[in-house]
Amino acid sequence: MMTRLNSISLLAFVSLSALASACDNSAKSAHSSNETATSQPTNEQTGTTAQQPAQPATSTEPAGIIPDFTFHILKSGIRFTKADLSKTGNRVFILFDPTCGHCQHEAHDIGEHYDQVKTANFYFVSMNDPALMASFLDTWAKPLVGKENVEVLYDRSADFINKFHIPSQYPATYIYGADGQLKEYWNGERNIAEIVNAINK
Repeated sequence: MMTRLNSISLLAFVSLSALASACDNSAKSAHSSNETATSQPTNEQTGTTAQQPAQPATSTEPAGIIPDFTFHILKSGIRFTKADLSKTGNRVFILFDPTCGHCQHEAHDIGEHYDQVKTANFYFVSMNDPALMASFLDTWAKPLVGKENVEVLYDRSADFINKFHIPSQYPATYIYGADGQLKEYWNGERNIAEIVNAINK
């Protein structure tokens, strides 16, 4: 068990190091996970499909169902878990680095188009120093500040990259439905029209 925990910690460290250098001007890949979101695992013995518990994310594919996690609300420090997620509307998780220009750009665009995506719930998640995170929305996405459906969450234990996904670039955006199933995800920059369309699916 200790070896597994040590390897997870090492994986988190390596992933953080890789992501730190992934926010550059060439970061423009987008990925759709409609197949991942709709496919069911097959039971090898019976050949039938069966609902499986959420599996840990891998570096290539994100969790198909929202996994259990523990983040902390940035402003209050209160624990925020899967049970605290909104029960209605799409849930949009955005893993970001507050110093990343692409993250700033995506947050700004979402803020500018808030009226078009206001039925979704936004969870901005970062493993960075809370002091750096504190002014992120105020600086880059002022229209999102104070909205009931927007939370900025501190991931002090690297739960996101251990349980959701190890993305290749920031920002990494994941859209889950109200049923907890993954609908779509992408890493890096994306056109705001495509973002709005994906959030509203």
